[in-house]
Amino acid sequence: MKGITKKFNLRQRTIAKIILAILFLIAIIVSGLLIGNDKLSIQLDLKNSAPSLAHLFGTDWLGRDMLARTLKGLTISLGVGLLAAILSSLIALAFSLLASWNKTMDAMITWLIDMFLSVPHLVLLILISFAVGGGFTGVVIGLSLTHWPSLTRLLRGEVLQIKSAEYVGISRRLGKSRWWIARHHLIPHLLPQLFVGMVLLFPHAILHEAAITFLGFGLSTEQPAIGIILSESMRYLSTGMWWLAFFPGLSLLIMVGIFDILGKNIRKLIDPFHGQKG
Repeated sequence: MKGITKKFNLRQRTIAKIILAILFLIAIIVSGLLIGNDKLSIQLDLKNSAPSLAHLFGTDWLGRDMLARTLKGLTISLGVGLLAAILSSLIALAFSLLASWNKTMDAMITWLIDMFLSVPHLVLLILISFAVGGGFTGVVIGLSLTHWPSLTRLLRGEVLQIKSAEYVGISRRLGKSRWWIARHHLIPHLLPQLFVGMVLLFPHAILHEAAITFLGFGLSTEQPAIGIILSESMRYLSTGMWWLAFFPGLSLLIMVGIFDILGKNIRKLIDPFHGQKG
């Protein structure tokens, strides 16, 4: 009885963490969407103001409110991360299903995974983003084409395991097509891992977007992205304006941490014995 109660309490705590993380992320999105251009406008009479009750994150060299810019930047990062994670997950799903087609296709997919993982991640991301023209579209394409290998490797292992199951063999002997087997046996089994993998891709995508934007290969400088805010603030840190980099950087790390907590707790909810495997 005590064991059942303990498991129930653990499940309740996991659900509570998931709900709190989702609410926090929704609050960031709503706050960012509600911020108008007037909040991001230049107010030279307020420039270089330190954090205060009126401006919690202070203001920059043009008098722009850093809290508003940070929330707007986090919303942009969320949008980029969402698109990139969805596209990467779809690529991973497609490649993992192709790997189940035959041994030749499996060898090709494995070679592709190894090739992408062998190239320094940030270098490949910058090259792809630059090649397709940069900006929002370039960053999303770059992130999508560089974040699928690890998830593909995981899903491929699951697919190969399911293929050897008895019920799949029976379906094959009954004359069912590969597409029918994929739709009725493989994809339903992969969906939980695919969803968790997509959520766990978010922090990586968001951090890498901020990194290449910081280096000047990402989003347009007209957008208040976190990478641009951090890049611009570097010129003013030596003058004592520490808040220009501290609060946006900390906010980015907190959001990434929340996504990580969300992904791990969703995985724990779907597969309570994940940590005990191996």
